Amino acid sequence: MPPSRALHPAAYAPLIDLALREDLGAVDVEADVTAAWTVACDAEARARIIARQAGVVAGIEIARAVFARLDPRIAAYAEVADGAEVVDGQTLVRLQGRARALLAGERTALNFLQQLSGVATLTRRYVEALSGTATRITDTRKTTPGWRHLQKWAVRLGGGVNHRMGLYDAVLIKENHAAAAGGVGAAIHAARGQAAPIYAEAENLAEVAEALAGGPDRILLDNMDAPTLHRAVALIRAANPAIEIEATGGYTLATVREAAAAEVDFVSIGALTHSAPALDLSMLFEE
Repeated sequence: MPPSRALHPAAYAPLIDLALREDLGAVDVEADVTAAWTVACDAEARARIIARQAGVVAGIEIARAVFARLDPRIAAYAEVADGAEVVDGQTLVRLQGRARALLAGERTALNFLQQLSGVATLTRRYVEALSGTATRITDTRKTTPGWRHLQKWAVRLGGGVNHRMGLYDAVLIKENHAAAAGGVGAAIHAARGQAAPIYAEAENLAEVAEALAGGPDRILLDNMDAPTLHRAVALIRAANPAIEIEATGGYTLATVREAAAAEVDFVSIGALTHSAPALDLSMLFEE
């Protein structure tokens, strides 16, 4: 899936309202008691959102939408696009408008920007770690509840590809499915003919052979050591080169290239969405 630079507002508009209510108690600028009691109602201000470290930006339009939700008259000028690499000190967005609205939206806007930019940045680091190989980085369903579309979009901006979006768009037979269905092969056979791709997880060579007999679209090689991973890949390629191969199970930036050395098609990294550190960003008022 090619990286999309735009995310449909329907994916984030409800989250903006939820986040503003969480921070303000209501979608109301005047609910910020600090600003309401210390800043004149008609005071105007200019501000900048800047990077405090290098990384990949994701969430510019969401941040702009936060301020627009509080006051449509706020002018927000993006100086970079989502997916851009930025450096420490670089300005991302310039803002101008009612000071109280800028203050009320500051934390919510930064929260979206920092979290999503963190996902995009970590993804880019994993993609760079596999430079020169044909192996691609993919994500998982280990996402923040309610943020899945946003986080998977940030993965694409970082250069990764998306795994299934949820339980509804692909069959993924894992250990517990196999146990309940009577084995990996039986589960694949039961799912055959449905209008969805079929993926099967295997933890050892015996399970690889069982999965191969069912002919899935992709086999996930879970938590295998390097020698076993190489043997599993060779077994799958010899049996059916059309089957995609994914390595999964705790790979880090230091070890992900070991999986690529086995010539798998994908390496899935749950940390992209469940453990990405937020990119350090700040909003500063100008005098």
